[in-house]
Amino acid sequence: MASVASASAAAAATAATPVVSTASGESTTPKIPQKSSKQRKKQPSKEDHALPSDPEVIWPPPYVIEDGLRRVEPYHFAYRTWVKERWRGRALVDVFESEFRDRPIEYYRECMEKGSVLVNAKKVGPNHILKNGELIAHICHRHEPPCTADPVQVLHEDDEMIVINKPSGMPVHPAGRYNFNSVVEVMRSERSRDFKAYPCNRLDRLTSGIMFIAKTPQAACKMGEQIMGRTVRKEYLARVIGRFPDGEVICNEPILQISPKLGLNRVRANGRHARTVFKRLAYYPPAEGQGNEAKPGEAANGRPWRNKQGYSIVRCLPVTGRTHQIRVHLQHLGHPIENDPIYANYKVWGLNLGANDGDASLNSDEDIISRLSRMGKEDVAEAVAYYDEMVDEYYKKKAEKMSGELCKECDTPLYTDPGSHELSLWLHSLRYEDSGGAWSYSSPMPKWALPPDGMNGPVEVGDMKELVVAVRDTNPELILEVQMGPRFDDLQIGYSRHGDLLYFWGCGRLAIFGHPPTETWTLGGEDRKLMEERRNTDDKPSAKKELSGAACT
Repeated sequence: MASVASASAAAAATAATPVVSTASGESTTPKIPQKSSKQRKKQPSKEDHALPSDPEVIWPPPYVIEDGLRRVEPYHFAYRTWVKERWRGRALVDVFESEFRDRPIEYYRECMEKGSVLVNAKKVGPNHILKNGELIAHICHRHEPPCTADPVQVLHEDDEMIVINKPSGMPVHPAGRYNFNSVVEVMRSERSRDFKAYPCNRLDRLTSGIMFIAKTPQAACKMGEQIMGRTVRKEYLARVIGRFPDGEVICNEPILQISPKLGLNRVRANGRHARTVFKRLAYYPPAEGQGNEAKPGEAANGRPWRNKQGYSIVRCLPVTGRTHQIRVHLQHLGHPIENDPIYANYKVWGLNLGANDGDASLNSDEDIISRLSRMGKEDVAEAVAYYDEMVDEYYKKKAEKMSGELCKECDTPLYTDPGSHELSLWLHSLRYEDSGGAWSYSSPMPKWALPPDGMNGPVEVGDMKELVVAVRDTNPELILEVQMGPRFDDLQIGYSRHGDLLYFWGCGRLAIFGHPPTETWTLGGEDRKLMEERRNTDDKPSAKKELSGAACT
């Protein structure tokens, strides 16, 4: 079953087809003439537009390990992209000016005039009007940013899956300016050129911890179904400002994305439902002599009162999976991640760092976006840690420090190396486990979560029971062992019992719960809210949804 939408479309198409009755009384559907293979128009491919001087494929990757960094020697590379709908009818140079802002427009204009930027493998000039189906190529001398030299640690491997401990400062996929300096390419370089990695979960570039790398698409789909079905429990560790409260803290504040360009999110009443469970693992007070380093209203090391407050190591159980959910909830609670360049930046959020400002009464969305956009001009050292959502002019030209040197081959401005503190966010994916106990994987605690010199504190974390118990009544899927039921093409049905209720999950595509009969199905409070949100949006029935389950009475 491709999807509910496609099934409905197929049914509608069948209903619209005329039916002819034969003499025998049987109904037949007239055959619709089909185009022969010769009549069908061949779809263009990138191979159909071979470049006059296509750069040689580099293998093995030209890595250089030094000073704790993994560098990639510059190499020639051809970026390729098909013309998008919004580009049709526009001049080539105009598209580059608005969409590809890594370099000044004068650089791109020169490339177009000398033939380094081509359309359908032909030199066309900057004023060429783009058409549908055209392929744009840019041949350049590629400079990748360095990333951490820490290894991709393998925690478990079998015939289907590799479980790794991802180092911070390394993106998962090739994206933006990163290619060889990515998890999948580093793993390929260590195994074989033919190795294919299929990541099953996502971690931001600066976040470290547990990741699942499938060896086949089928294994990736299988793990993806478990994660989508919300039968996988996840635990993170975070290092936050100040003394976090005692006991389990449950944050149910909805989250809204206020700037897609910057990937910026805030707590908002009209946002998407989100729930995170927190529990303090340890608190470390400020070191002796640091207590008076900053006075109220002043900053210490770029953060207000950081050293006066000390810091806490906090366990985090995200029940839902919104973008930046843990970071946003910690900020709202008044304890943002200590080195978070976005959500713990007092120049953006003010001295309260955005705490308890769910109605934007202290800082409007427009003010926050404006301050964040301006920040790179003055605080390049802080801005360099921003996330991959900002791989545009803001990230590339404001958030990195220029070295003042130029590449001798292509005159590309060169950047200074990032410091170790600019390659890490103190947020770590510690553990993944099946709610039914079928499997569990955990990673070592990162160095920043261990006790500082001269202090005692935990060096390992217990199991997740105490976190799960805090929300077992509202989120029983976290404690249920889901039994796999029937499969309909790409839709896997799962079910389990909790008390007098029977819960069902559509693992993978949850659109089967789109409009349950009210006389048969009853929904929990949070699920009812999610269902209403779905009815009031333009979500297609085949869209992947995070729904904890429908209870059948």
